Amino acid sequence: MRNHFVSNLFYNQLTEFVLIHFVALCGGILVTKYGWRVNYTRKINHFFIFFSPYLIKTVFPFTETKYTQIWLAIVGISTLVIYIKPIRNNIKIVQLMFTAFDRPEDRPHTLKWLFTQYLATYLVALPLWLLFKEQGHTEAIPIIILINAVGDGLAEPVGVTWGKNKYRVKALFTKTEFTRSLQGSACVFVVSVLALIVYRQSFTSPQFIMALLTVPLVATVAEAKSPHTWDSPFIFAATGIILAIVYTI
Repeated sequence: MRNHFVSNLFYNQLTEFVLIHFVALCGGILVTKYGWRVNYTRKINHFFIFFSPYLIKTVFPFTETKYTQIWLAIVGISTLVIYIKPIRNNIKIVQLMFTAFDRPEDRPHTLKWLFTQYLATYLVALPLWLLFKEQGHTEAIPIIILINAVGDGLAEPVGVTWGKNKYRVKALFTKTEFTRSLQGSACVFVVSVLALIVYRQSFTSPQFIMALLTVPLVATVAEAKSPHTWDSPFIFAATGIILAIVYTI
């Protein structure tokens, strides 16, 4: 049984590694060969990173524990190592994959922001997973992932395409300011409401009403106020704390 668990976890992570980088490769081709904006291919990667683990787990299932969560975090962060400059400058296929999420306005901080955001998100997500497991409400994590993956995922392409009302945000490691839009941030609010409706059965009636009154607003403000490229840890932290409180009602 233990050997089966270990092999499933191994094949799960191997499959995820291959698929995630294959999607990045396709994104890089779309950018370099077909002129797609990185803002779009980057969000395709964003969607896949959050949702592929659920799909792959149907093929290679394993029991989630705090140790597997730590292992998944280590593997997830370490996959970014292949994108360091000495490697991507010497391996064309890696450079092509990197192109899928290397927005020109993010240079030279692209990888630094990605790595620190991944690390911060895992550092927030693991305690939340333990907390919700203790509460008996692990479905809160999929709610947060839907808000972050779909809401924040749509925010940028919607903002780029239809965002007329802009506002400025800061970023780490630089004094340069970046723009977001009210139209993009509205995506977070709408998706938050829809995510709560999808998981309506996990709440009592008072909890559901309180969640509708607080979660969409908090998630939207967290996304709006977070530093450029650092949306995920802020959305996870703010939304997770509010949901943990709601579940105590």
